[in-house]
Amino acid sequence: MRAARLIKLVLLLQTRPSMTGAELARELEVSERTVARDVLSLSEAGVPVYADRGRAGGYRLIGGYRTRLTGLGRSEAEALFLSGVPSALREMGLADAASAARLKVSAALLPELRDAATGVAQRFHLDAPAWYQEPETPALLPGIADAVWDDRRITARYLRKDTEVERELEPYGLVLKAGVWYLAARTEGDYRVYRVDRFTAVAPGDTGDTGDTGDTGERFTRDTSFDLPAFWAERAAQFARSILREQVTLRLSPAGVRQLPYVTERAAAREAIARAQAAGGPDEQGRLTVTLAVESADVAYAQLLALGPEGEILAPPELRARFTSAAHRTAALYYR
Repeated sequence: MRAARLIKLVLLLQTRPSMTGAELARELEVSERTVARDVLSLSEAGVPVYADRGRAGGYRLIGGYRTRLTGLGRSEAEALFLSGVPSALREMGLADAASAARLKVSAALLPELRDAATGVAQRFHLDAPAWYQEPETPALLPGIADAVWDDRRITARYLRKDTEVERELEPYGLVLKAGVWYLAARTEGDYRVYRVDRFTAVAPGDTGDTGDTGDTGERFTRDTSFDLPAFWAERAAQFARSILREQVTLRLSPAGVRQLPYVTERAAAREAIARAQAAGGPDEQGRLTVTLAVESADVAYAQLLALGPEGEILAPPELRARFTSAAHRTAALYYR
């Protein structure tokens, strides 16, 4: 632990002209007294660390000293490619590896390029979770992430509706979608998708126990033709189509046509509008009649209410009756 801290201290000083004891203590998560002792140890080991005294003083390296301890380890190199998603790194337990990787890269750069990482971070940021949601990190995510990195089988218990099932899985990849983590895994020769927050227990695949993935599981041979982004895109499209099991017919004003993709499933809305326009377009009043695929009548009711007077439900009759009742109740609130 102390050796790693000494290396990090040298790398920090290598990336900046000078740092105070307080700054180093904050970066290394130790006391300023510990920093002073570490600097003394480095000096005794031949590392030319110089201490500037006084209020504006600090620590710096002398004479352009550069350490060669900048080689990236595998976990650090892999984490570096995810460094634009700090929340994802933190949830998978890779924040420290990514920090070490960025520090090593910064130390290896020419002095005039060392502000590149800061410049990028101040210009581009990815905020993955959706609005109005407080994302919760699944407790088993770090262990699952370890199995994904190492290509190790896991035995997992998973909630499917109200039933808990057990599966032997080969974890191929993790996907973060709107703040929700999903695992792409192979089981019985087929690739499937699992929501990570529905796992109740995970264990190495070579044991029958369940719990944390602290032990080493049996390795599997990864199919090199597996393409995670392509697989996810295909399954996401299949899922979006599979949940749209019912249909609603509605007549839209021009404003309603513009609003429909923003109140319901966007691809389904655009397909419905395109079909209606190809079949004859708007009527004499400029209204377009569309047949829209929806998840259910309840979901359609909640979504299409947002159209207000810009959309009229024509079918099914039960849904039209609900909108008629809602219109009467709304009118009673304003015309009393």
